[in-house]
Parts: sequence; C-alpha cells; structure tokens
Amino acid sequence: MSESHTPHQKERALEKALTNKIIDDCFGYSESWLRAILRMCIFSLAYLDGQPVFVVECPNQAVAKRLSRKTYPFRGMVYYLTDESTDRDRTLFCYQEPDGVNWRCFDTTTNSWETLSNLHTPFAPTDS
Repeated sequence: MSESHTPHQKERALEKALTNKIIDDCFGYSESWLRAILRMCIFSLAYLDGQPVFVVECPNQAVAKRLSRKTYPFRGMVYYLTDESTDRDRTLFCYQEPDGVNWRCFDTTTNSWETLSNLHTPFAPTDS
C-alpha cells in the first residue's frame, strides 16, 4: 500500500472486483450502510510480523473510524481468504495520511490506532 508498492489506480480493477465479490459473498446479509461504505474500500491480505492480516484500505479517516467500530463482521476473513487456521483474526482498517507516505491503521488485535510507514502486501512465505 505504500506508494512504491501500490499499483496505479487504473491497475486496481482486479482488486476492486475481488473486493466486491467478498462483499457480496460475506456481507450480503449485513446492513446496507456497511455494504455501501465497504464498496468504497479495497481489501487486501498482508503479512505483518509473519502473520496474515486482512487489510481494509479506506478512502478517508471517517470511513476507517466508522469501520473500526464495527469489527465483528470481519472476524474470520483471514481464514476465508487463506484457508489458514489462525487464532489471530487480525484486521487493519487503514487510510493514507495527507503526506501520502504514512498510513493510520486501526488494529483489531490491540484495539488501537498506529501509524505505519511501509504498509504493503509482500509475497506470502512459500512452502519449501
């Protein structure tokens, strides 16, 4: 998600299509307001501290804060996306700071906001 790792907006069509598919499949029975604001976001899977993390890239601070208060529907998303059994249902709700470098993220593991300067989606570890 940092500038060097974020594809140009035009090249994010696949990510947006996958995000919409996840919204349709997993949030079909959620409130309509939640589905509406999720469609403004982009979902991705990242690895922080060697653990998979479900990342919700929000268009602005207001959307990120609203979603950070509604974390229950996101439990199990890492398992849904990776089929990886983990006891950490970690989700980050992030928005990019005006400086264009830093991201402010609400971490559901710590229930707190933190600033990340190099948030990106690295390749998952491979099985050797």
